[in-house]
Amino acid sequence: MKKPSILLIDDDDSLRRVMEFSLTEAGHQVHAAPSGEAGLALFEKESFDVVVTDITMPGMSGMEVLSAVHRRDPSLPVIVITAYGTIENAVEAMKQGAFDYITKPVSRDELRLTLEKALKIRRLEKENVDLRAEVTDRYCFESIIGSSDKIRDVIGVAGRVAASDASVLITGETGTGKELLARGIHYNSRRTKGPFVAVNCAAIPENLIESELFGHVKGSFTGAVKDREGRFEQANGGTLFLDEIGDLRIDLQAKILRTLQEREVVRVGGAKPALVDVRIIAATNKDIERVVKQGTFREDLYYRLSVITLIVPPLRERREDIPLLVNYFLKKFNKGSDVRMDPRALSALMSFGWPGNVRELENVIERASVLRSGTVITPAELPDKLLNRKRGVEDIILNLPEEGISLEDLEKSLIIKALEKHKGNQTRAAEYLGITRPTLIYRMEKYELK
Repeated sequence: MKKPSILLIDDDDSLRRVMEFSLTEAGHQVHAAPSGEAGLALFEKESFDVVVTDITMPGMSGMEVLSAVHRRDPSLPVIVITAYGTIENAVEAMKQGAFDYITKPVSRDELRLTLEKALKIRRLEKENVDLRAEVTDRYCFESIIGSSDKIRDVIGVAGRVAASDASVLITGETGTGKELLARGIHYNSRRTKGPFVAVNCAAIPENLIESELFGHVKGSFTGAVKDREGRFEQANGGTLFLDEIGDLRIDLQAKILRTLQEREVVRVGGAKPALVDVRIIAATNKDIERVVKQGTFREDLYYRLSVITLIVPPLRERREDIPLLVNYFLKKFNKGSDVRMDPRALSALMSFGWPGNVRELENVIERASVLRSGTVITPAELPDKLLNRKRGVEDIILNLPEEGISLEDLEKSLIIKALEKHKGNQTRAAEYLGITRPTLIYRMEKYELK
């Protein structure tokens, strides 16, 4: 483990040697300098974790050292040493950004404790920077796996949108990666240092969603034992991601619209508005224009949210991305092991319909990684539904009329026949058609089937 590097500056030779010995004994790598000028010369050549400097020295003073150090690295802790009678100088140094001060005669224990505090703060700040860089890398657009034209087109538009503050509406089936795209937009925007707050509007009980979004004041309802800020306030200065916004109650849609227009939020039971600076990215797996026509989603809110609309394609429409995704998930779930996919197993993955999209593929690869007995995943580790291929369209005899046929009428007819076959059981009809139950319900709503 690398030793912490300390720059020690003091014109008192005796004191400097004592401090250097004490800090070296404590396990630090110490670079000592007899003057401010010599200390800054070292500072230009080396990288340090903490600077310790006397405040009163001939030539360049400790205050000038502090100023020069912080011009290059404002976050670097600087500890100043001062005589008892000139503590006001140390106080001034603290105002100018010094981490702390130590008075002469210097106590070995005080020096070490103060230094350890400074090093701890330095480590935490570095970890925070590293973590933010890791998060940014994880949610940069390059982390969205796929080389197909459809997914690259979506990413290209998202990259241009990120530079603005425009509201974005992301549509697509469940499991296609709408939140991942939303995070990519946030972490590539000027709001990247602000919070990214995600809310699944469909997952929060109806009686709690208003408080969750807008907050509440103490006593506004049973259980409100203290004031609580909502997600809009939590996202102030950043991005609020409203997932499944198509499921939001119509009265709350009006309140969200007002919040967007006025840029202020009023807590449940409160009267005083609070200003919020929030970018909205919304997402839904519904045909939002159809929902607007049905009157269950406000048209004015739809236009407010859909300044930019991004449509994430389902996995079945970008099958060429499946091998890339498979390799990514194999590495994710088999770290340190060179695991690969048997060609027969990959063929089964390529031919499956993936009603649950990328999320379903990820779950399948995780399952196979757990069940594997060697370094090659075979068809035996895949779920039966991927291997028991249903009859495809090519197996069905269709008499296509010369004058053409309506694809929507054909889809509607298949849904009706599947429901009739399974006596109206939506779950079994969805399984028969190779789609999820929510997708079947969406299609039934689309064709007004009861």
